[in-house]
Amino acid sequence: MADSRRILIGAAPEERARFEALVEQHGSPLLLFDSAILRQQYQALTKALPGTDLYYAVKSHPNEHIIRELDALGAGFDVASAGEMDMLMDLQISGWRTIHTHPIKKDQEIRDALRFGATTFVVDNIDELKKLTPYRSRVGILLRVSFRSDQAVVDLSRKFGCDPDEVPAITHAANALGLHVKGLSFHVGSQCGNADKHVEAIDRCHTIMQQLNRRCSAPMGSLDIGGGFPADYAMAGFDIEAFCAPIRQALAKLPDDWHILAEPGRFLIAPAVTSVTTITGKSIRHGIRWYYLDDGVYGSFSGQIFDHAQYPLQVLTDGPRRLSILAGPTCDSIDVVAEGVELPELETGDLVIGYQMGAYTAATRTRFNLLPDAQFIHLPETSAEEIR
Repeated sequence: MADSRRILIGAAPEERARFEALVEQHGSPLLLFDSAILRQQYQALTKALPGTDLYYAVKSHPNEHIIRELDALGAGFDVASAGEMDMLMDLQISGWRTIHTHPIKKDQEIRDALRFGATTFVVDNIDELKKLTPYRSRVGILLRVSFRSDQAVVDLSRKFGCDPDEVPAITHAANALGLHVKGLSFHVGSQCGNADKHVEAIDRCHTIMQQLNRRCSAPMGSLDIGGGFPADYAMAGFDIEAFCAPIRQALAKLPDDWHILAEPGRFLIAPAVTSVTTITGKSIRHGIRWYYLDDGVYGSFSGQIFDHAQYPLQVLTDGPRRLSILAGPTCDSIDVVAEGVELPELETGDLVIGYQMGAYTAATRTRFNLLPDAQFIHLPETSAEEIR
């Protein structure tokens, strides 16, 4: 079956020498993090969504170097587990700058979050509200609403989120329990093709909140518009300003004093990390050239299975091309990175580069076969243009 991902063939001598020098210095496989690209992405999204507070989705790539860069930019953090909170705590990041977005929580995790300093919790049903009643004086609640999108690559409203029509009953139950629902939240799905569902969700939440606020003594004034801002896996020059234009128009209709939040992960970190993997062997099977890499879908390419992503790839040499397969290092036959791709003849020791590799790659890798993880390398500041 042919692979539709972007494949780059060949490289300038200085580009090839740079990757080879990194492997010679650090070994292989590698994940190369360029903080300058992360800053560019953060600034671009801030400009595209003015007045919106950005809370980085730690789950997308929980790495201390990434967290430190975003901390320096003034980002907040979207956490969903005790482990993610522990990482922020170790980096001396205050819980006041976080929102706890997992709708289902153990009591111990609620207590740990409060001890950490987190005060905003997301819920989507009455049973979860009841868990928060012992801490009613210390918590503010965002009620997650489901808006399912057929445009999203990953549907994040199937497992979580109440129906919009359920919002009045759940907020009434919260009031009866002495809990304050300070606003609504939604996540229309991951890697959205367009912003239509964002706009629908903003408009519907706006209407619901206004209707409830007319008869509520503690009105809602926060709206969390989630994530879904896509990575440029096609390397076609994605325009976040244009993508967010309809969202800005929808947000402009909201009251000026409402607090608007977003939970970007993929858009921020995907382009800031590049993978380098090495061909460790080759064979011909049924007339097709197989190349075996030292990283695969149980490692940094795990997002191809869990996240349905197709990462752009580059080989550094050119020449006559033939049908080829790039396979990962494990003993499992599912460990195939790219199949049905036309590649020049490659040799053991040649490098394969993966782009847009920052989101849901290292985050979802496993230890199958107990193979070593790709080393995470924080590149020097001067590398922003060289590595792209």
